[in-house]
Amino acid sequence: MDFTSVEPTLPSSRGGVSAAVIEYLRNAGPSPGEMEIIGVTPLGEDLQLALYVCYELHYRGFAGVDPDREWDPDLLKIRVVLEKSFLRALHDGAPRHRRADEALGELLVQPVDGTGVSHFLQDKGELWQLREYAAQRSLYHLKEADPHAWVLPRLWGRAKAGMAAVEFDEFGGGRAERVHARLFADLMADLDLDTSYGHYLDATGGEALALVNMMSLFGLHRALRGALVGHFATVEITSPPGSRRLAQAMRRNRAGPAAEHFYDEHVEADAVHEQVVRREVVAGLLEEEPRLEDDVAFGVDATTYLEDRFAERLLGAWRAGKSSLRTPV
Repeated sequence: MDFTSVEPTLPSSRGGVSAAVIEYLRNAGPSPGEMEIIGVTPLGEDLQLALYVCYELHYRGFAGVDPDREWDPDLLKIRVVLEKSFLRALHDGAPRHRRADEALGELLVQPVDGTGVSHFLQDKGELWQLREYAAQRSLYHLKEADPHAWVLPRLWGRAKAGMAAVEFDEFGGGRAERVHARLFADLMADLDLDTSYGHYLDATGGEALALVNMMSLFGLHRALRGALVGHFATVEITSPPGSRRLAQAMRRNRAGPAAEHFYDEHVEADAVHEQVVRREVVAGLLEEEPRLEDDVAFGVDATTYLEDRFAERLLGAWRAGKSSLRTPV
C-alpha cells in the first residue's frame, strides 16, 4: 500500500468519546452530538483521537464512511465541544501575551546544550527510535502542508502571496515526485515502514495527535488565522537546524538515501521559507490586521508547548529503554 491510497480504516477507540464518534461513523451507534465530556482530559488520548477522526473527514475520510459525514450536524456539534476544550488547554499551556516579533525572535536562538528530540537522535538515536519518530510524524507528513492550505482564502495581499509561494514549494513546485508528502513516504520506505496514509494512527500517542489537530483547528477556523500563521512561522523557523540534525542521524544509522534526502531538502527549502514567512506572511498579515498580533504570538507559543509535550513522551520512553508507541511498528 502507498500513501496515495485514498481512505484509511477507522482506528480503535481510546475511551468513551472516541468510541462514540467512531461507532457513529460505522453506523453502529447513536448520535454523539449531545454527549457530555465532563472529566475528559483535553490533551488526553480519548479526546484527541475523537477530534482527529472528526478532522480527518475534511481530508481523506475513512474507508466505508459516507463522504457526506464531513458536514454531519451531529458530528459538528460534538466537534465544537471538543475544540473548545482543546483550545482552552492550549491557552492554559501557552498563556503569554506578547509581541509576535518577541515570540518569533526566541525561536532563532539555538541553545548551546540542546536536549530536544533532534539532538538526541543526532547524537545517540538508534534505528528503531528513528522508525518510531517517523511513524508518529507520518500522520502529518503524509499530508504535509495540507492543513496550512486552509488559511489561504483567509489572507490577502502580501500575506496571501507569501503563503502561496511557500505552499507551492511544499507541494513540489508542480512536480509530483517532489511533493514533500511523497518525499516522506520515500523516507518511510527506507526505514521499512508502511507508507499507507494513516497506517500508524493506532500506534501514535495523544501528544502527536494534538500537534496535527492543532494545525487543523487553526486552519479550519477563520477566527484563528493569526494563530495558524504563528504556527506556520514556528515550523519554518525551527525546521532547518532540526532537519540538519535529523539528516545526520539518518546518515549515522545508514537509514538510506531517501531518508537523508527528506531532511536535506528541508534544511535548504525551509531556510528560504523562513525568510518569506517572516517578511511577507507575518509582516503582511500584521500590516493589514495589527489586531491579530496576540494571535500570531499564541500560535508560536501553542506550537512550542505541544512540541515540548511530544518530546517529553519520546525522550522519557527512550531514555528508559522503552518504546514511545502505543503499539509496535
